[in-house]
Amino acid sequence: MLKKIDKIHAFLFSSKNLKRFESSILFLAVVGFIVHLGLIYINQNYEVNILNGINNLLENPISALYTPFSFILIYEVFLLIYYLPRSFTTSIAKEYEIISLIMIRKIFEDIPNLNTNTGIFNEDSLALLYNLLGILIIYYLIFLFKKTIKNIPKRKPSTDLSRFIGYKKALSVVMVPILAFLCISNLFSWSKSVFLYQNFTDNINAIFFIDFFTILILVDVFILLISFGYTERYAQIIRNTGFIISTILLRLSFGVKDLSSVVLLISGVVFGLIILKIYQLTETNISSK
Repeated sequence: MLKKIDKIHAFLFSSKNLKRFESSILFLAVVGFIVHLGLIYINQNYEVNILNGINNLLENPISALYTPFSFILIYEVFLLIYYLPRSFTTSIAKEYEIISLIMIRKIFEDIPNLNTNTGIFNEDSLALLYNLLGILIIYYLIFLFKKTIKNIPKRKPSTDLSRFIGYKKALSVVMVPILAFLCISNLFSWSKSVFLYQNFTDNINAIFFIDFFTILILVDVFILLISFGYTERYAQIIRNTGFIISTILLRLSFGVKDLSSVVLLISGVVFGLIILKIYQLTETNISSK
């Protein structure tokens, strides 16, 4: 069974298919950017209410960058699924990178709303400032996280992990159709709200990702439970559990806005970094004995 899963995984994530997916995403990003610019032009020059509920994305050409970034994020999510069979720390690092890109994408939504005529410290400018500072902090935290990973002493596993890796590959394979379903269903729901009912009021930045991170938490829990059969080391169990808590904090950030969202995102990454740092100190202490 695991051999079949290994073959399916090798086919889905072959270098050829990864290249094809990357090229497709690049094409869609360029097309999406051009279409978004066209909608902005129509919105600015004709009295046509095209996308009711997201008019802030149709007021400035800078907002057109929001669309290609959305496609880039889908590619990053696919890479996260690809990295899933690797170490827990590698997939968590990719989660943090995705979060930072989501924050950057939100800036393209916030910048056109900036109104300096009412002063620098108004609601819109403060929201932009929170996100800019949040990106800088999280970017630095990701750097520290990856640096800490490199400083963790390599230990030879006491048990054969081939079956454990096989289980993670199975989860990775299952996540591919789930990713496709989430993309299609969220796009359909968004299109229906915007074009048909014209009453879209949800947080546009949470579309797809609030569902994806919920599923990701469940996947991480599955991996944690499976790992119990392959390790009894307290430090490793605490590390993996801490990473799940970190992901939960990231997921909660989609339910709030502005400063609260940024604080939850930073808290999630800081918690993951602290957990990893303690794990590194523990492993270093064991290796030095």
